[in-house]
Amino acid sequence: MLDEATLALAASVGTAVAQAAGTDAWAAFRARLARTLGRGDAEREAAQGERLDRTADDVTAGRGEGADAVWRTRTEDLLEDLAPPERAALKAQLKALVGEFTGANGYLFLGDAAIQNGNGNIQVNRFGPRP
Repeated sequence: MLDEATLALAASVGTAVAQAAGTDAWAAFRARLARTLGRGDAEREAAQGERLDRTADDVTAGRGEGADAVWRTRTEDLLEDLAPPERAALKAQLKALVGEFTGANGYLFLGDAAIQNGNGNIQVNRFGPRP
């Protein structure tokens, strides 16, 4: 049986998979997660990569409902099957990975930007000299 913190970590892995699929961050996230879940075994890493690719295909095609739950369960099962020292090491790796890819909240702008959110709003922003 996994403790509450481990279950929460598994849930965060599932959420990260579902949120990263189809984004610019997907390739890097997918590679790191497959390598982490493969735990040094090339065959296991490839199998995890294929599963992640299927998930990304489903998410981008609009069939990804429940992807987070699937990956939460896969992560829980993997962690549960490991001996305590291996489990602790994998938990640390997963926590770092999830933190790296989900740690930034909000937006990052590298230059002039403006955002408006609302119902029926129209906003035009021009940066630079007047036309």
